[in-house]
Order: sequence, then C-alpha cells, then structure tokens
Amino acid sequence: MRQVQWVLKPLLFVACLVPALRLIAGAFGIAGFSLGADPVAVMLLTCGKWTLNFLLITLCMTPLRDVTHSIMWLRLRRMFGLFAFFYVLLHLSVYLLLDQSGHVGELWKDIVKRPYITIGMLALVLLIPMAFTSTARSQRRLGRRWTQLHRLIYPIAVLGVWHYWWGVKKDIRQPFLYACGLALLLGYRLWKQRKTIERFSVARIARTDGA
Repeated sequence: MRQVQWVLKPLLFVACLVPALRLIAGAFGIAGFSLGADPVAVMLLTCGKWTLNFLLITLCMTPLRDVTHSIMWLRLRRMFGLFAFFYVLLHLSVYLLLDQSGHVGELWKDIVKRPYITIGMLALVLLIPMAFTSTARSQRRLGRRWTQLHRLIYPIAVLGVWHYWWGVKKDIRQPFLYACGLALLLGYRLWKQRKTIERFSVARIARTDGA
C-alpha cells in the first residue's frame, strides 16, 4: 500500500498543478494555448472552479474510504485540501492584481457592496486556519480541537458554491451541478451520523436489557 502511495501521490500532485500550468501557458501563449478575448475572466473562472473541485474531491475521501475500506484516501485528503487553498489564493490574486489593478481599496469596496464577493472572502478567511494547521504536528498538538477546526470545510464548501451561484449572471447549470454534488456529500455524512447514533442506541438498549 505504501509503495502505491509513493507512486500515486507525486503523480496526483503533478496532475493537480496542470490547471495552473495551462493558465500560465495561455497567459504567455506557450505551446499554442490561449485564454481567449477576456483572459482575466477565464483565469478567475478557472481558479474558482478548481477551488471548488478540490474542496469536493477532499470531501469525497471519506466516502471512498468507507466504500473501499482503505485509509489510502485519507492520506490524500490533506494534499487535495491544500490545493483548494492554493487555487483560491490564485483566484484572489488574479482578482486583486489583474482585475482590480492591485487597488486594495477597490477590493474592499467590492467586499462591502457585492454579496457574492463577501461570502467568497469569508470562505477564504475560513480556509486559512485549516491550511496552516494541516500538518500532522498540528493535529497532534490540537487533539480534538483539530477535528472541530477542520469541520469548517463544510461551511466553506457551502459558501464556495454559493459564491459561484451568485457570481454567474444567467446560466446556473454548472453552479447547480456543484450544489447537487455538495448536497450528496453532506447528505452522506448526515446519513452516516444517523446510522452511528442508531447503532449506539441499539447497543445501549441491549446492554440495559442484559443487565
């Protein structure tokens, strides 16, 4: 299993960088890549969508663990979560440096006046402590608080999809698909939690009857 992980993880790491490398190639016209007539809009959309992709992929790791009975998926979870943080930082950088020409004041005005940007920034702020406590050392130091902190991924994913939904003007088909995927992943966790509670309740009743 570890040998597979040593091979798989570097390959996945490179694959996760491909969207960013394609944007760089498109920005500089390398190897025939182009970002079209509105490159800033393409970069913003691409970085934003890949942030959501990696958030949902991260949430997929627990169901995959449960289905396959392999902890390998959990060992990949941190990498995918950090790539979500990487792409949201790119998303913010493109917006601030290219769309707003580096004017922090204009960014602040948008955060205050445009609700979809407000919730997008809130999602980013919530991601920061998760990213900085993603190490095994932080997990050991924080103990149970680490688990509670990293449950922030649930509201972060909701805010991210909400940000995307409000940001589109007409065609909501893709935000709707993200919302459906997120609903399934959160619904699975609620179902699993309910089953766990029912199992403990049955076991407690059995112990009481046995006594």
